[in-house]
Amino acid sequence: MVYTAELYRRSNTIRGLVTATRGNHGQSVALAARRFNAPAHIVVPRGNSLEKNAAMRAQGANLIEYGSDFQDSREHAQALAEQNGWHFVPSYHRDIVKGVATYWLEFFSAVPNLDVVYVPIGQGSGICSCCAVRNGMKLPTKIVGVVPEGAPAYALSFKAGRKVAAPVTTLLGDGMACRIPDDASLEVVLHNVDRVLCVSEEEIGQAMKTYFTDTHNVVEGAGAAGLAAAVNEKLLLHGKRVGLVATGGNVDSDVFSRVLA
Repeated sequence: MVYTAELYRRSNTIRGLVTATRGNHGQSVALAARRFNAPAHIVVPRGNSLEKNAAMRAQGANLIEYGSDFQDSREHAQALAEQNGWHFVPSYHRDIVKGVATYWLEFFSAVPNLDVVYVPIGQGSGICSCCAVRNGMKLPTKIVGVVPEGAPAYALSFKAGRKVAAPVTTLLGDGMACRIPDDASLEVVLHNVDRVLCVSEEEIGQAMKTYFTDTHNVVEGAGAAGLAAAVNEKLLLHGKRVGLVATGGNVDSDVFSRVLA
């Protein structure tokens, strides 16, 4: 990824990296830091996924539990960066979007003539990179954002046309558990996305189960949200070519077993 190259250029001067995450972003930062021998400090909310926490520790990260949600963790990580002279790695950044965009280039190249794609939204790197590639390839594909009912900030912000904060209660959709939208990603969403939908915990769980029973793939709640939204709109999709992306498989075994049951 582009951000890794930047880390390499600065590795001799960086005293440490710090970031906030619910799991996926933190694992990538910890891996990059280990490759370039830079200490990584990862802040997660209390009660975060045990298996995601273990995966980050396995990559060599110093895990710090703070706050009740991602926003609390992010603000604490920014404070730690200032206090200790660490480099703060945001979960949304233009260079990260460039890296994520590579899978959308592969996606749109491999599956042409899509009428609509459903894209989960956390901090926005996935949907913003989708917009960038769609626009760059001059495709007519509509992009629909998806968030949990228990983390509706981006849906409320899209409807209002401005940033709106909202409490986070989702459990299965922890990878989308955003309380305050990122300014830069929200601007992209407002100008390029057709609509943003909310899906329930039950609908997310059913989509996770469907992915496993129909394709034998393990997909976490954030990754399955797009399917949940598409199922809700199935009457509107008759005769249309629909794209979905499974954006992660990080789900605790006990959680996944309850979903399948």
